[in-house]
Amino acid sequence: MSRKNVIANRYEVVQHIGQGGMADVFRAVDTILNREVAIKILRADQSTDVVSILRFEREAQAATALAHPNIVEIYDVGDYKGHHYIVMEYVRGQTLKQVIRERGPLLNEEAVDIMKQLTSAVSEAHNRGIIHRDIKPQNVIVKADGSVKILDFGIAMAKGSMQLTQANNVMGSVHYLAPELARGEQASPQSDIYALGIVLYEMLAGDVPFKADQAVQVALRHMRETVPSVRTVNPTVPQSIENIIARATAKNPADRYKNCAEMYYDLSTCLQPERINEEKIVPAEPEKPKEEPKKHEKKEPVHRQSTHNNNHRNGEGHNIRPWLAVLLGLLAAGGIFFALVLSGVISFGPRMTSVPDLEGLNINEARDLCEEYGLELDTSMTGYVLTDDTEKGIVISSDPPAHTELEEESLVTVTLSSGIGVYMEDFAAMGMTIGKAEEYIANLISSDDNRYDMIRLSIVEEPSDTVPAGYIIRQEGIAPGTLYNPEVSAQLTLVYASYPTVTIPADIIGLPINEAAQRLEAMGIVVRTSNRDISGMSQEEIDKLQFGVVIDADPGVGNAYTQKEDNYVILYYY
Repeated sequence: MSRKNVIANRYEVVQHIGQGGMADVFRAVDTILNREVAIKILRADQSTDVVSILRFEREAQAATALAHPNIVEIYDVGDYKGHHYIVMEYVRGQTLKQVIRERGPLLNEEAVDIMKQLTSAVSEAHNRGIIHRDIKPQNVIVKADGSVKILDFGIAMAKGSMQLTQANNVMGSVHYLAPELARGEQASPQSDIYALGIVLYEMLAGDVPFKADQAVQVALRHMRETVPSVRTVNPTVPQSIENIIARATAKNPADRYKNCAEMYYDLSTCLQPERINEEKIVPAEPEKPKEEPKKHEKKEPVHRQSTHNNNHRNGEGHNIRPWLAVLLGLLAAGGIFFALVLSGVISFGPRMTSVPDLEGLNINEARDLCEEYGLELDTSMTGYVLTDDTEKGIVISSDPPAHTELEEESLVTVTLSSGIGVYMEDFAAMGMTIGKAEEYIANLISSDDNRYDMIRLSIVEEPSDTVPAGYIIRQEGIAPGTLYNPEVSAQLTLVYASYPTVTIPADIIGLPINEAAQRLEAMGIVVRTSNRDISGMSQEEIDKLQFGVVIDADPGVGNAYTQKEDNYVILYYY
């Protein structure tokens, strides 16, 4: 690999694996410690923005201060040729969002186990004075063993830290946004607990509780509506778990868990039999804008006023109050909308765009082109397919396909070529014996043709009444006509019709050589004859010999013998 792919003379970049709002993420190898790592690199268009740099540095500082088995470990931070980077633990797995999309609602036990790991990790962050503020399934990696890791402290806030924008306290994903953050209030540990409650709901329901066409509408629903009952979507969820969601997502932060440790304890006992059918917690209704009761208006002594002008003014006051409440509500909604615009959660611009033709591009070119069209390339969902004519790493298709109309900022995924493959021969159809097939493969391996360099060949025999002995019945592992990757180790098994096995009869000794040979050939054995040399014998020894009859065999008489392609029996005589 060229030196241009090595960062700080240490980290050898292998593959682009994802991107966020400010940075790209790559899989790399630490050439000093010989381990896989992930490197998050601030994008060039952000490297001159002071706020972006401060957020990036804050993520590094926040995550470096944490040591927990469910938080991705930070190894190194630095600045290389003007590019800020963070080196972190490389975690193999899927995001929790991908798991939910693929499987739908998770099992109760699985969701509780994941949530216990998350609350434990977030509790550690809170104990260190760090509020994550962007807890969502997209920021959680699920490993093959079921353990999870929290990623992305990019907008985490430590106690006493400066605000990066006026709308910094409403940063985060709107589907997991606590009501107080939507109102522009300061983040707190209870804001993270609210997001955890929404994540638990999503794991059990298969989707978020509040959806709408516009981000501001979602934010308003978080402020005004109680999270719906998860049991109406998934009746297998016990009341004890629904109660945890209800308490974590209470509209008033004071009604939520005091801390993550308290929520963790509740999760630890929620599946116990005595708690399954516990009494339902009914969340308090969100506070509604106060409006002066009409009965107060009726008590105003309008008819007692002594002048026409006073009566007119009181009549106006009676009609203005409802309109004033409506106006205040509109102003509040407008304020939320403005805050979300400042935070980047929503933006203006053309609503619809067209998916560009990405075929033939590499992943970076495809990402840049998507950005030009106002779309986002979701590299975490990239697929890989072997092709017969497209180089590795080149886009062969997109989802949605090219020219599909989409709303701006929608996600697009692509499938890349994993390399140029080779079609496997059909050895049975080629009419080869097993010996000829082995010779054919050996010749290819010894030539410049690399088709079989990575093939692990196994030979298996099997009795057959339909296929002649020694000929191939079928092949396994790589089926005939299958496209396989010649650069990847693969198993090929050739199954051939087994040869007959016979016992060399003992009574051929002493038979005339021609008669013995005919008898063995009738048994399907290939025979060779060999005349023993008598030149070194005395005349006395020669006189004792019998000429023209079998004196020995190789293999010897009485032995089992299998007639394969190149096998034969030698009969010896004088």
